[in-house]
Amino acid sequence: MATEMLDSTATTAETDSPDIQAATSAALTEEQLYRAGAYGLLASLLREIPDESVLDRLNDLSGIDSSTDELSFAMSMMGLAASKSNPVAIDDEYHNLFIGLGRGELVPYGSWYMTGFLMERPLAVLRDDLQKLGYARSVSTHEPEDHVAALSEVMSMMIREDRSHQDQQSFFNAHINCWFDRFFEDLSNAKTAVFYRSVGRFGQAFFKLERTYFSMNV
Repeated sequence: MATEMLDSTATTAETDSPDIQAATSAALTEEQLYRAGAYGLLASLLREIPDESVLDRLNDLSGIDSSTDELSFAMSMMGLAASKSNPVAIDDEYHNLFIGLGRGELVPYGSWYMTGFLMERPLAVLRDDLQKLGYARSVSTHEPEDHVAALSEVMSMMIREDRSHQDQQSFFNAHINCWFDRFFEDLSNAKTAVFYRSVGRFGQAFFKLERTYFSMNV
């Protein structure tokens, strides 16, 4: 079981109850549950190396009708890539991409993409905004909060907690829209990637829809 990188300190007391969690999920539309699930999937795949059970679940995506739109095609390709991969190969791929000797091929942090350096002002601004929203870094992780997986987790939590459209849009524009496109484009073209190229294409297709979603008045 993956460990989340962030905790919701403001809403823990409100959401601990299974009855309240069920009621919250029931109140969300299918579209919102889909958005939360997509963010959660990206967070899971980018937070740590997916195990065989995760790959088995991804296999099911290969049966999606890929002719309907760009996102469906990306999902089916990710499912196909999962079906042809194994945990050992993906372990090597993950390390080459994100860890490496000193650093991996990609640096999955917002500060890096926005300034060219780690732990810069964008991270400080993000920490202030997370505190206002009631989120804090989990004690079980040492990654800075501007990791791509952590930010995906925040969006998933905000949707599941039924935060306002304005709150979601403000966070998306301030901390995600400014660099996720470039990260997922880099991931989809990474030299050391095979499976993760499909994750990059899925991320690109999903965030294209997210920008359209936030451009609408809801």
